Amino acid sequence: MARKKELLPKILETGANELEIIDFRMYELLDDGSTYEWILGVNVAKVKEVIFKPKDIIKAPGLPSEAEGLAKIRGQMIPIISLAKWMKIKEPYNSGKYVIVMEFLRETVGVIVHEAKRIRRIRWADIKRPPKSIDEKLGGKVVGVVEIEDNKLLLLLDFEGILDELGMIKIFGIEEIERIEGIEKKGRFKVLILDDSPVARKIIRKILEKDGHTVFEAQNGIEALQMLHKWLEEAKTTGRDITDYVQLIISDIEMPGMDGLTFTRKVKEDTEFSKIPVIINTSLSDRANVDKSRFVGADAHLVKFDAPDLVKLVHQYAISK
Repeated sequence: MARKKELLPKILETGANELEIIDFRMYELLDDGSTYEWILGVNVAKVKEVIFKPKDIIKAPGLPSEAEGLAKIRGQMIPIISLAKWMKIKEPYNSGKYVIVMEFLRETVGVIVHEAKRIRRIRWADIKRPPKSIDEKLGGKVVGVVEIEDNKLLLLLDFEGILDELGMIKIFGIEEIERIEGIEKKGRFKVLILDDSPVARKIIRKILEKDGHTVFEAQNGIEALQMLHKWLEEAKTTGRDITDYVQLIISDIEMPGMDGLTFTRKVKEDTEFSKIPVIINTSLSDRANVDKSRFVGADAHLVKFDAPDLVKLVHQYAISK
């Protein structure tokens, strides 16, 4: 029996295509003595907590110059990054009192910010591409902008990209791909990956191509559906099947335009596309997201980025041709 939406637990509802972000501020002291306010944001799902800047930050070798050092947070030593140093801005006196503790791609870091304002709930559809001048100013690490009150722009930062730039992203097990045990490799496949993070797409592509697969990329569910419909039209014209063009889909959850859960539901509800296996690949490992993935019909769920596990799931679920 189909589950009625009104009986569906709130935790499993999909299609709202919304997210919550922490609105935080950085203040830049300009040459004329005035102060510019940077309005920035990060997905709440990536944030573990916001704390006062630790007093005991230990200098440590091997960290990038943007790092203040290491601090013990909840019993764990984590790197503390100065966002002002990464942004290359001059800070007003006595700024940088807060640290946002975040987890990205299995890495926990603290980022020093000037002020944590509030939590905002926004729609993915309201996130627009950043103006070129702003994106260039922040090294191409702005994933989108949202207009807020007084016609101001809030910039969503690509912290995964920032950490990758600083050399702080590790791919677990990438060197083990060619000697993974306990798996029967069924062949080489055509895989469509969806992720709004260029860094995440680069990492997944590296893992899959190292294992011999062909990779297609989309930034969100809208782009991916367009690709699927194009392949389907070509398949019908040539008398082929859609699975000749793609044998597996690997999707992130949180993406602008159309999130991965909405995309997966649309794929699994479509009689032409439903045969294509979908793996949800996300940095969010909590039970709620696993349950959501199952509810929309995803075939498997994987936490970024465990190369051996990803390869195993590819060979387990991809359609052999």
